[in-house]
Amino acid sequence: MKYLVIILLSLILNPSVFGQVSDNNWPVFRGNSDLCGNTNHEFTTDPAFLWSLATDARTKSSPVISDGVIYFGNDKGTLYAISEEGKVLWRFQTGNPIEAPPLVFGNKVFIGSYDGIFRAINKKTGKPEWSYSTENQIIGSGNSWISGRYAGIIVGSYDYYLHCVNPESGKLLWKIETLNYVNGTPAVSNNKIIFGGCDGVIRVTDPRTGIQRDTFNIGSYIAASPAVVNNVAYFGDYDGAFYCLDINSGEMVWNIPVGEMAGSILGIPAVGHNSAIIGNEDKYLYCYNASNGRLVWKYRTNGRIIGSAVVTPSRVLFGSMDGNIYLLGLTNGKKLWSFNAGAPIGSSPAVTQGRFYFLTEDGRLIAFGIK
Repeated sequence: MKYLVIILLSLILNPSVFGQVSDNNWPVFRGNSDLCGNTNHEFTTDPAFLWSLATDARTKSSPVISDGVIYFGNDKGTLYAISEEGKVLWRFQTGNPIEAPPLVFGNKVFIGSYDGIFRAINKKTGKPEWSYSTENQIIGSGNSWISGRYAGIIVGSYDYYLHCVNPESGKLLWKIETLNYVNGTPAVSNNKIIFGGCDGVIRVTDPRTGIQRDTFNIGSYIAASPAVVNNVAYFGDYDGAFYCLDINSGEMVWNIPVGEMAGSILGIPAVGHNSAIIGNEDKYLYCYNASNGRLVWKYRTNGRIIGSAVVTPSRVLFGSMDGNIYLLGLTNGKKLWSFNAGAPIGSSPAVTQGRFYFLTEDGRLIAFGIK
């Protein structure tokens, strides 16, 4: 009975499990457990710079938000909790670089680091609650699943395994072996875990047992993660190809082959409003029709795009390694606004109603919104 109460509480505190994010929450670095990076919150076409917080260390992490508090890590191994006003609420030191974005589930912040340890930190106090050791570094974010009365936290490691642990105790529930590094974030959708890795295989796994339901061999490194909508997975590979896979039928609905000048795809697609949007190391952000894979538009920046975009009903928000943050029109890809952050941006944005946040690679958290 006690465990059921914990799960019900987690449902209340973590609505992203069902693909809905409340106004003050972006608890997974792509917003929802399906990793689609879409929101119904609309941005003004002229966002105001609100504040910037320096951490004095480089970062490759991305911020997440729970109850208005922003969480992220940096290369010094520090996990931060920051208020909406840009004040440090607490810090937790892991001792090893944190590249993975955090995950907030229930009353805990979950974070992996280069030492291969996955930690649960109390989100209010910043005190550690438990730790779980993998056998190699963790550079991808964790994710959460709920199935009936049961719940789990999943995270990939360079030890070739996807691990699933109990969110309350950190005890191992199951782990599934792959053939290479698991460096992306597993997606969770319709009682399935969908993830790829450097073995070039997309795996569909049962969350309760960890048993593989299906595998799809792509044949090239999958550096990031799939975004999943209605059992359709969208993802790119390290060669620069972009795919749309029906995971129920096993049919490749469409795929965009590697272009002559294409670079690697290192981000997760933003999928919504019949659009699939992905950045590329060739410096372009591409928008495809999600149904048929037709190119709708592409937008060139002056730097590689290694982070992921967020899509709203009419706009697209993303950052580039050229140091700029861009807001484009969804229908035509025209620039509506940009901001020069003064340092490369590999971060994916965190979004709440009226606000959004980016990390720069020199370790600054930047807030934008309506003054």
